[in-house]
Amino acid sequence: MNVVQSVDSVALLPAYLAAGTAVLVLITDLLLARPRATVVVAALGALGTAVGAALVGAGGERRTFCVGADCSWIFGGRAALVGAVVALLTLGVLGLSVPALRVGRSPVGEFCFLLACSMTGGVVLGAAGDLITLIVALETLTLPLYVLVGLRRGSLASAEAAVTFFVVSVVATTLSLLGAALLYAVTGGLHLDRLGALLAERPELRDLPLTTAAVALLLLGLAFKVAAVPFHAWAPATYDGAPLPVAAYLSTASKLGGVVALLAVVQRALPADQTGPVLALLAVLTMTVGNLVALRQRRTVRLLAWSSVAQAGYILAPLGALALAAGRTVEARDAAYAAAVAYTVFFVVLELAAFAGVTALRPAGADGGTLDDLRGAARRHPWRAAALGLALVGLAGLPPGLAGLFAKVTVVRALLDGGAAWLALVVAVNAVIGLAYYLRVTAALWAPTPEPASTLPGGAAAVPLVGVVGVVLAVATVAAVVLGVAPQLVLDLAGR
Repeated sequence: MNVVQSVDSVALLPAYLAAGTAVLVLITDLLLARPRATVVVAALGALGTAVGAALVGAGGERRTFCVGADCSWIFGGRAALVGAVVALLTLGVLGLSVPALRVGRSPVGEFCFLLACSMTGGVVLGAAGDLITLIVALETLTLPLYVLVGLRRGSLASAEAAVTFFVVSVVATTLSLLGAALLYAVTGGLHLDRLGALLAERPELRDLPLTTAAVALLLLGLAFKVAAVPFHAWAPATYDGAPLPVAAYLSTASKLGGVVALLAVVQRALPADQTGPVLALLAVLTMTVGNLVALRQRRTVRLLAWSSVAQAGYILAPLGALALAAGRTVEARDAAYAAAVAYTVFFVVLELAAFAGVTALRPAGADGGTLDDLRGAARRHPWRAAALGLALVGLAGLPPGLAGLFAKVTVVRALLDGGAAWLALVVAVNAVIGLAYYLRVTAALWAPTPEPASTLPGGAAAVPLVGVVGVVLAVATVAAVVLGVAPQLVLDLAGR
């Protein structure tokens, strides 16, 4: 066998752009030592990465690092969608960070460098064709976040959140690596498509206890990354302790990465009859626990964190249809995978808009505060509050938040097509439960307030001049509206 491989640099262009952004940020910070220049370089790099991913994806599927038919890098329509979305989310989070960076709560160079490194992992993750590339990319996405969560100077909450996140993520990575190692011991392969083919062609391998253990460990390790119940306890504490923009990144780009990794192994490597029941159970537990606990939250970011847990349940729900024979036909499986990806894209756009709205209504460098801090915000800042309200209504799945409405319709339709009507009913019931806290927060924005807006201890203004944060909020809101009007575009890209 010829072991000399040709490298398709065009297929690797998005990864080059993302990694090059991190290097340029580091050099700019070192040579110029001008925070504004560092932020501009990071922003242009993220925008260039998104454009590069879209252009490469538009040219059809490209493969490289191949041995025979097995390739470690497969860049197609879905990889382009993931790469572009991760890069745009990075750009948005960078914009949300500008007020906090201006007041000196975090070092600018380190912040931008770590964010660009995490973006690189997300871009690579979408094109991963084997378990090694997949896990390394997922860890490249996650590792910088340990530091970003605790990067806020003088904050004990950030340090505690960083330690919590680190310990839990190490355990999750260990489980994933052990599951991958056991799969290799059983099959002798690491490429996702080869693993799927071997387990399909040789039923005796699926019956081995070692295979069952490998599948379980790999699924559970990845379930940590998406904060699925019962592997979710780290998320609320970490989100609440992290700076608001970092919490936004954790809730959007990081969760997108976990979903992409989980989909990759479920769709291409692991047997559906084994993963289906596990994913159905995880989906029911995740959406139910997330919604019920969110009802009791009084802190804004904790409420968004628990709602993010519930949203992970909706994302996993279409994959639960794999538990039934009707859900394992080619058409039903394709619909389930497309629904999971599409829902994730709709969710991360609305979630970014929600965090942008909270950031715009809070003092520069402050945390998310409590729900009482948002009471009456629409009377003082009507447009910012309206954008936040639209994002919350969209997450609830109500009009005029059409993106969220179509997302839930897509999931329910995929479940019905897969014969999992009972799971569709669970999704519908949980969506009704979610209305209670989403609408409660939305109503609070227009409620009368007996107290003036809070100020920072140093006497800073209660709400900063919006600037870049306002731009991010406006763009995220417009994106949510556009996706709501043209949801089929996302579904088509997700199905490729």
